[in-house]
Amino acid sequence: MKRKIFLLILAPVCIALVILFFIVNQSGADSFKADAKSGKEYTMNAGDNTDFKIAVLGGGCFWCLEAVFDRVEGVVEVASGYAGGTVENPSYKEVCSGTTGHAEVVRISYDPKLIKYSEILDIFWLAHDPTTLNRQGNDVGTQYRSIILYTNDEQKKAAYESKQSAPKKLKLTGPIVTKIVPLQVFYPAEEYHQDYYDNNRGQGYCIFVIHPKLKKLGLE
Repeated sequence: MKRKIFLLILAPVCIALVILFFIVNQSGADSFKADAKSGKEYTMNAGDNTDFKIAVLGGGCFWCLEAVFDRVEGVVEVASGYAGGTVENPSYKEVCSGTTGHAEVVRISYDPKLIKYSEILDIFWLAHDPTTLNRQGNDVGTQYRSIILYTNDEQKKAAYESKQSAPKKLKLTGPIVTKIVPLQVFYPAEEYHQDYYDNNRGQGYCIFVIHPKLKKLGLE
């Protein structure tokens, strides 16, 4: 009798502990994506995995590049933001004015065991037109410039080598205008810009610009 009473008391306690364990672990997993949308300087904390690396690229509207790299195997997280300018913590409106010097960029966190930096650059060249100066399609302005922002000498070397070989690979008719510069600061864009394509598939820009690009690249 005493054993039955003990089991009746113990069962709900065990269930409560299991539920609590799930909530805590789920919260930790979600914190990685939350950082990209916090509006603060973006730092990776997915299990404090120092094996992940960063690539920062700009090639037109960041909605496009974000949607592309979100679908690439080996990419852990993509955050839209601003880099290459002179104003601290710029807003989207300020960047669009062309007065801050920033470009719309994406910060790509990736697992080098699954994808190399050079392979990310290969996709980058295919995902936009690197021969148009300060423009991608109908998006015109310095904020839409083609740019690679390297974080170390290894990335710098790989970027220049990739840029040199890209015209032949892509059979380009014009010169590549992509700038290769060191990354100073990356500022995450406002929350509504993050995961824009996945959250706004019915929006005109997503239908007529991003979706065709993803289909062309075989990503959707």
